[in-house]
Amino acid sequence: MPQVNILAVEDEEAIGRLIGFVLEQAGFQVTVVPSVEKALPLLAAELPDVVLVDWMLPGASGLQLIKQLRQNTRTRDLPIILLTARGTESDKEQGLNLGADDYVTKPFSPRELIARVNALLRRRAPQKTEQTIEAGGLTVNPAEQTASANGTPVALGPSEFKLLHFFITHPNRAYNRRQLLDLVWGDHVFVEERTVDVHISRLRRALEEGGAGNCIQTVRGLGYRFYTESGETP
Repeated sequence: MPQVNILAVEDEEAIGRLIGFVLEQAGFQVTVVPSVEKALPLLAAELPDVVLVDWMLPGASGLQLIKQLRQNTRTRDLPIILLTARGTESDKEQGLNLGADDYVTKPFSPRELIARVNALLRRRAPQKTEQTIEAGGLTVNPAEQTASANGTPVALGPSEFKLLHFFITHPNRAYNRRQLLDLVWGDHVFVEERTVDVHISRLRRALEEGGAGNCIQTVRGLGYRFYTESGETP
């Protein structure tokens, strides 16, 4: 599986240890902190792929953190799961209305937690999953790190593969260079925006050998997009 970084904000030590153990056994990289105060510097340094946040925390609550993240342009699209012992419909509605993507009620089983994280990744960050994707004559297998165009294997470097995997899981949407750097390389990586152009050129050349070079389109004045005639997400 492509490396998935999870930040868990949980003040109950035993539950924090359980979250870390369960998700690490499932192949995720996990950091557990006990408060919003501890979480904010980590979020400022590098965005995780998923945030798990407990409702009741010392100091600022989990709901306050979610609200803060959704109001910030940099963090507003972070996949977030709210963890809480409060299981009424009104509690669930409040958490989701403030911006949580999903809601897990304590006590929860390890299987449920892993399933919820994987389901959220499939919805919000499909480039972080192992699902094989087919679109526009291309087949991308992230588990094996392989790609083919119209049945012809395509030799790609690691950066070009990540770019293609991101594009094919987000078809027909235009992204500028900064967005691609943040979403593919990570917003903590500081490289020139023109680096994207170099990798796009390499990706196109590789795809052209299989007759699929035109699927990566330049959007004048903005950036690039992966185009499929169906207009639908694979």
